[in-house]
Amino acid sequence: MERRASSPMAAILVYIAVSMAAAYCSSSVSAAPSTSFEDNFNIMWSEDHFKTSADGEIWYLSLDNNTGCGFQTKQMYRFGWFSMKLKLVGGDSAGVVTAYYMCTENGAGPTRDELDFEFLGNRSGQPYLIQTNVYKNGTGNREMRHSLWFDPTEDYHTYSILWNNHQIVFFVDKVPIRVFKNNGEANDFFPNEKPMYLFSSIWNADEWATRGGLEKTDWKKSPFVSSYKDFSVDACQWEDPYPKCVSTTTENWWDQYDAWHLSDSQKMDYAWIQRNLVVYDYCKDTERFPTLPVECPLSPWE
Repeated sequence: MERRASSPMAAILVYIAVSMAAAYCSSSVSAAPSTSFEDNFNIMWSEDHFKTSADGEIWYLSLDNNTGCGFQTKQMYRFGWFSMKLKLVGGDSAGVVTAYYMCTENGAGPTRDELDFEFLGNRSGQPYLIQTNVYKNGTGNREMRHSLWFDPTEDYHTYSILWNNHQIVFFVDKVPIRVFKNNGEANDFFPNEKPMYLFSSIWNADEWATRGGLEKTDWKKSPFVSSYKDFSVDACQWEDPYPKCVSTTTENWWDQYDAWHLSDSQKMDYAWIQRNLVVYDYCKDTERFPTLPVECPLSPWE
C-alpha cells in the first residue's frame, strides 16, 4: 500500500485498523494494573508543581523559573510494554523539555541504562520535535529526531515503548517511529540486563533544546504545563532476587516471536515515517561518527 506524505492520517488509520488484531496490541492474561497516579508513581521533586484533575485521572506537571517537576514508577521492570498519553506544552515553549523515559536509576548515574522520549519545545508556530535516545552503561549518543504528523499540544496522543531481548521499538499512536535491534553479541550496545523505572519530567534545557540553544525560554509565558493520562504497563515486574524476566509461554506476548520483529503492516508505516519524518539519525552522521556505532548496520526489518 502506498504511503503519501500529503496524507499521513490515512496511513495511520489503516495501521490502527490492522493492528487491532496484531500481537503488539493484544491483551495480557495478567490483570491490568490500576491507572491511578497514587498506585503507580511517586513524585521525584517539586510536589507543589504537580496537580491532578478532580477525578485523579489527569496529571499535570508544571515548570516555572524556579523549578520543574517529575515523577517515577514505584516498581522497576525488565522487558514489556509501557504506554502513556501526553498533551504537550502549547504556545511558545522554546527551551522547555518534557521527558518521558525509562532508566535504571533515579538520576543520571555513570553506569545507567536509559530509553528516552524527549519532546523539544518550540517558538510559537514551529513544529515540535521528538528526540529519542538509548543509553547503555552510561553511554548514549544514539539520538534520533522526528517531526510529527499532528500538533501534540492540541490533544492527547499515545507514546509507547516495547522492550524485549530482541528489539526496542518507540511508538507514537501505535505507529513505530524507531527500531533499535539486538544482534546478540556480547559487546552489543543493547540495554537488556538491568531493570528500569519509568519516569516523566518537565525541565528547562534552553542551552540546547530549541535550535541548538539559540532560542531561550521566555519565562513571562510560564508556567509551562504538560499533562498525562491513561498509563498502561504490561511488563515483568522486577523484585530482587528475581528470574530473568523472559518467558517461554504465551503468558507474556511481548516476549514471544511476533514481538521480536515488526509486523508487515508496521513495516509499511515505519517505512513511511523513515521517508517523511526523520529529522536526524545518528547512524547517518558520518562526520560525528567516522566509524559508525556497532548497531547501525543492523536491519530494523528483520
